[in-house]
Amino acid sequence: MKRLLTIQDVSCVGQCSLTVALPLVSACGVECAVLPSAVLSNHTGGFHGWTFADLTGEMPKVEAKWRELGIGFDAFYTGYVCESQIDPILSIMDSCANPGAVRIIDPVLGDNGRLYAGFAPDFPAKMARLCAGADYILPNQTEAAFLTGEVPKADGYTERETLDIIARLHRLGARNVVLTGVSFEPELIGSAVSDGRTVKYDFNPRLRRRTASGCKAFEGAVFHGTGDIFASVFAGCIMRGRSAFDAAAIAADIVCAAISATEESHWYGVRFERAIPELAKVLG
Repeated sequence: MKRLLTIQDVSCVGQCSLTVALPLVSACGVECAVLPSAVLSNHTGGFHGWTFADLTGEMPKVEAKWRELGIGFDAFYTGYVCESQIDPILSIMDSCANPGAVRIIDPVLGDNGRLYAGFAPDFPAKMARLCAGADYILPNQTEAAFLTGEVPKADGYTERETLDIIARLHRLGARNVVLTGVSFEPELIGSAVSDGRTVKYDFNPRLRRRTASGCKAFEGAVFHGTGDIFASVFAGCIMRGRSAFDAAAIAADIVCAAISATEESHWYGVRFERAIPELAKVLG
């Protein structure tokens, strides 16, 4: 069994970050070790305030103990991290890597054309350092724009623009790029998967929720935690030997299943737990 280390925050309530990554990577049949980057009482989307405990100072201590104990990892998967943690994370990836260890970076920066609260304007350039040596990066379109020094577009990207931004992401040093939130038709949304030579697309229908008044499209609706679900399933699938394209397609299907299983009144996350049996079935 492969051992993966995921480094991201613990939002104690909110169905995101480590509370998503640990069960989903484990459901893929991969040992999931964790290194919390911070502890929050709840995630920052829609709640009226939150507590935040920065755990940057613990990272070098944990790394030193792992080195003393000879603990190594076959993969690293990062999510929400602070700018002060880029160097400690790079150090851990160097000193605690088993031969051939894979680096999977979800460069959590923002969405819908904006940086997340608390991130300084120069943070994308620092996150780009983490992406530089990655085997896989999984930015959404907003994050891709920030990483490449562009202003995010509010009206979406054409295929030509998508291919251009993927090429610029590869120039950062990432070996494989999985760009999410790609859409060339109003009713379809998905990802573009690139190995630097070819680009393949995976699309799913934009999901609709059933309401008392009938079938209603949730254009622009926020489904908190879906990016974490996608990245966690993707990482688990990669460690099970799936190709990047297959891993992205499976991850997207699990996200769709989780959203479809979520009642409209459940606003702070999606019911990913109900999709775990499907994930386990797909991966055997």
